Amino acid sequence: MSLNHMIKEVKALLGSISEEYAPVVFANSFGAEDMVLTDLIGQHFPNISMFTLDTARLPEETYSLMKKVEDRYHVHIKLYFPESAAVEKYVAQNGPNGFYDSINLRKACCYMRKVEPLGRALSGNRAWITGLRRDQALTRKDLEESEFDADNGLQKISPLLNWSLPDIWAYIKKFNVPYNTLHDKGYTSIGCAPCTRAITPGEDVRAGRWWWENPETKECGLHLKKYK
Repeated sequence: MSLNHMIKEVKALLGSISEEYAPVVFANSFGAEDMVLTDLIGQHFPNISMFTLDTARLPEETYSLMKKVEDRYHVHIKLYFPESAAVEKYVAQNGPNGFYDSINLRKACCYMRKVEPLGRALSGNRAWITGLRRDQALTRKDLEESEFDADNGLQKISPLLNWSLPDIWAYIKKFNVPYNTLHDKGYTSIGCAPCTRAITPGEDVRAGRWWWENPETKECGLHLKKYK
């Protein structure tokens, strides 16, 4: 399937979503996939709002990209932060980098910084859009393009689910879409600064996320059902 045909399909899906499920929000993490959706939504679907989860541990390059997106597409991206009391309690008990000590502490940090704020961000909406792709990780191979998110009580839609990584970069290059400059330094999947590293040739694209864990645990909880 040609890139132009794939783009046409995504635009048609976004159009139907914006009409059928309004109000709709796009959860923008500013990864390469999300920049494709940012470009399409920013140009063609002004009624789809954008938000991001500011964990307070993001790389500076991500903040710089946020500014570029707002300037280029004339959009306002709403930021949702973790509850300060929860962060203070976690740090007091586990230290600022306690997430390195165990999977449970890492998941607790992700819950505090991402999952709980996501609930607030999605409140009042009928659908949310993600940049998930099926071949990103073992934990994502069984995802559906559109499914009801029972945990958050709304429809969850991933328009790029069947795109490959080369498809994503072909779009970015063709349309000169801004992207996180960490990608030029070997970062393929970008999250919080302490939990993200560059990968080496031959490594899986998600190898740089929570690299001290096994692949089957590498999710923050945003895209797992019944996350606790």
